[in-house]
Amino acid sequence: MQAWGDSSRFTRRDTRHEPTKSGVLGLLAAAEGRPREADVSDLAALRFGVRLDQPGRLQRDFQTAIRREGSRTKAMPLSHRFYLADAVFLAAVEGRTEIIHALADALRRPVYPLFLGRRGFPIEGRLLWGVRDRELEGALRAEEWLASARHRSQQGKVVFLPIVMDATEGDEVADTVRDVPVSYSSERREYVWRDVVRPHPVRVDNPDGHDRPDFFAALGGA
Repeated sequence: MQAWGDSSRFTRRDTRHEPTKSGVLGLLAAAEGRPREADVSDLAALRFGVRLDQPGRLQRDFQTAIRREGSRTKAMPLSHRFYLADAVFLAAVEGRTEIIHALADALRRPVYPLFLGRRGFPIEGRLLWGVRDRELEGALRAEEWLASARHRSQQGKVVFLPIVMDATEGDEVADTVRDVPVSYSSERREYVWRDVVRPHPVRVDNPDGHDRPDFFAALGGA
């Protein structure tokens, strides 16, 4: 399970359908052992991208809590929390060689426990996929498809994997999201906006897939 919120308010905790830049950079900062009040401008300057290998399922939980005030208890408002189940993503950051290698070393030996967006979602299985001597989009396109065998069997013979990346000057912007961290401080968390692009999806041949027509896959490759 994982959750990547960028606009949660009050009793509703949403998740985006792909990892946020703030969530992934927060994970990297935790691996390095940075306190919440630490400067993260060097991490925020990294170019970020993600490939959606297995979209997963959107799930919702109802949660409540009880606050104790001396001998009295008070029920807190019911909250709606959304998360992704059985999702697989390939996320990457691009920057100076020494920074990237330092982050890779931190992920191999993290200082703090690492989570997928929320403290209740610890990481299972392999996290670090390695360091590549490629620019961001090329690296996202070159890696093997990471979906499970079950997911592959449920797809067609050809699959298209969406990519979402930081925009650069001159790119045709597809969306604007507020998930670039300025501060992770518990007292005053702060984020700013970034432009993102959605380049042509990655086409993958899927020999384990079925032969039934897939209208939506055809749209993805249009």
